[in-house]
Amino acid sequence: MEVQFSNSTFSFNLQIDKFDIPTEAIYPVFFIGVFMYVFSVLSNGTILALIVTQRSLHKPMFYIFFSLPLTDLVGITCSLPRLLVDIITQTNNIYYPTCVLQAFLLHLYGTSVLLSMTAMAFDRYIAICKPLRYNSIMTPLTVGCIIGIVWGLATALILVLFALQARLPKCKTFIANVYCSNNTLLKLACGGDSTVNNVYGLFITGFVQAISVSVQLLSYVQILITCIFHSQPDARIKAINTCLAQIITLCIFEIATTFTILSYRFENASPNAQKICGIMIFTFLPVVNPIVYGMKTRDIRNAFFVVLKKHKVTST
Repeated sequence: MEVQFSNSTFSFNLQIDKFDIPTEAIYPVFFIGVFMYVFSVLSNGTILALIVTQRSLHKPMFYIFFSLPLTDLVGITCSLPRLLVDIITQTNNIYYPTCVLQAFLLHLYGTSVLLSMTAMAFDRYIAICKPLRYNSIMTPLTVGCIIGIVWGLATALILVLFALQARLPKCKTFIANVYCSNNTLLKLACGGDSTVNNVYGLFITGFVQAISVSVQLLSYVQILITCIFHSQPDARIKAINTCLAQIITLCIFEIATTFTILSYRFENASPNAQKICGIMIFTFLPVVNPIVYGMKTRDIRNAFFVVLKKHKVTST
């Protein structure tokens, strides 16, 4: 990105790095991206609407799950439309506050996805391993506290991250990336000690990953043991299908994140490969999640078909 200051104020325009796309591939890439975005918005929006309107989904599990499609919409909306406009118009300008907002929301997306999946794993652990105590443990107050902790902790961690970044004066003129992030904004700094920023960035990455992976791993191991030795066949299949969707989502997110980190560690990786890996974190999961949960979660699937049947009856 090339930065141009507006007088002596802190407001300035950025020029975002672009994909090196052959001219003949611009429109195919654009239409594929549009299809992905429209599909993600419609499918995630449908799941959110089903949870809100269908009484069969008014359960603690789905109140907690509500955060996942919501964050998916935030992630893909903050990253893909802007990128598609830049690709089709061959322009790459963005206002600095808009860049900061995009970076903040993308970091919030990554943090809240992991914390939401952690909360979902805890809910499934209580439901499957302690079914007789589920209603007494997962009360409305408990569910509200869990949702509040997910969003409150994610917001607090990212607010501190960006507060540390904002204190550094900006003067550099180039960042190579197709979306804004804390790292790209930090590289605009000229002077000032960024050690605290780097340490804190590593801390929240390790902290969130450690909590998320450890809680989910312990929960699913206990669930697996319970399903093998104690559950009835029908209950076992339902539990495994529900947990399988969450495990697939976690694996996809971790694989995408790992590929992105590795792509920036290898010097021979092409710039386009690095950019694709980076944008994949915010676009691939929001497209795949609705498919995974729609196929593997029976309650969501049944609620969807109930709505379709009602629509057919009213239209005939």
